[in-house]
Amino acid sequence: MTRLSGWGRTPVAECRVRKARSEADVARAVAEGPMIARGNGRSYGDPAMSPGLTLDMRGMDRFLAFDAETGILVTEAGALLSDVIETFLPRGWFPFVTPGTKFVTIGGAIAADVHGKNHHGDGSFRACVEWVDVMEADGSVTRVTQDDDTGRFGTICGAMGLSGVILRAAIRLRPVESAWIVQETIPVQTVEAAVDAFEARLDVPYSVAWIDCSSGPPTLGRSLVMLGRHARADELPTSKRKAPFKVARPRKLAVPVDFPSFALNRLSVRAFNALYYRMGARNAGETLVDWDRYFYPLDAISGWNRIYGRRGFYQFQCALPLPTAREGLERLLTDISATGLASFLSVLKRFGPDDSPLSFPCEGYTLALDFPAGARSLALLERLDRITLEHGGRFYLAKDARMTGETARAADPRLAAFRDLRQARGWAGHFVSHQSERLGL
Repeated sequence: MTRLSGWGRTPVAECRVRKARSEADVARAVAEGPMIARGNGRSYGDPAMSPGLTLDMRGMDRFLAFDAETGILVTEAGALLSDVIETFLPRGWFPFVTPGTKFVTIGGAIAADVHGKNHHGDGSFRACVEWVDVMEADGSVTRVTQDDDTGRFGTICGAMGLSGVILRAAIRLRPVESAWIVQETIPVQTVEAAVDAFEARLDVPYSVAWIDCSSGPPTLGRSLVMLGRHARADELPTSKRKAPFKVARPRKLAVPVDFPSFALNRLSVRAFNALYYRMGARNAGETLVDWDRYFYPLDAISGWNRIYGRRGFYQFQCALPLPTAREGLERLLTDISATGLASFLSVLKRFGPDDSPLSFPCEGYTLALDFPAGARSLALLERLDRITLEHGGRFYLAKDARMTGETARAADPRLAAFRDLRQARGWAGHFVSHQSERLGL
């Protein structure tokens, strides 16, 4: 038995773990059931842990084919996004959609239907998936395309591995002329102003905001809005044009030990947020940054989840529909700033339209927050759940570690239909996670 957790380090469960290195290994695991596939363990809670068998897919990590004309990569599910970037960015290709960490597997990205800073224009990860090979409950393998008329594609993307095991996929990469991003930083004094900044620049490919959740009125939700686009080769300084894909290796930092529980408190978080905002505001305007700094700032700190100590942390991420987003965000931030449990890793993004059957995004805004695990945080999170429900929002299963099934289904009625479909298709007896049991899926 192996003790497993998600990136939030809570909950922890004793799991029977086996590594898959071939399709035959997966078939044996599915036949044995119940089981769940696990990628690199970067979901925050318990969706990649099973009370039966947890199948580690990282042994199936080969690139199988690449079309240099179209940018379509065929890869096994256990390959990391970081490997995709390391291999293909020097050739002029970058992921079409990427979450906030590059250390996710392709299978995990599809299962969670991850989103990035460009959802408002390009959608979630499913938008770049040409086809996916999935192992069914009976051990057969089905190739499902985006235009499949059975609806099967929509029951894979965002299903958190509960409808089959993703084996392989063809994903489309984006052509780029350099490894650099033109970043524009806009400091604003309130969350209302941050939303205004997003809405005024929907034509910019990438946008994200860091929010100071410790700041109350009159600077409730003061933010650094960071816009970005891939730099053309002719925009680079002369010194960089000869090697537009060459960037300096980031300096590796690490958190070698678990921080004590008292390290993150109201004073330390408030001081950090004030300093971070001042530094960001000082660098307002356009700058040229490398791809790693723009897309994956936290990846530069190995083991950053240890900052929250041995008990770990909860991540809360909701999506609020556009008509209620402004009011909902103000309510959420007012409650957070009043508690003194302010998160220092708080991110706001704009979502575009999304009508996929199971995916998290809806047109509007998504707020992601981290809180140290404990009774006070749980009480706050329950209040944030209620505010989200009152404003017609929903929650991201890839970040969830503690929500009740009642709350999840109230926020997203599609989950009840998915639960029924799992029963009807026989998936419920084969593909089971701690999260699916907790939420009654």
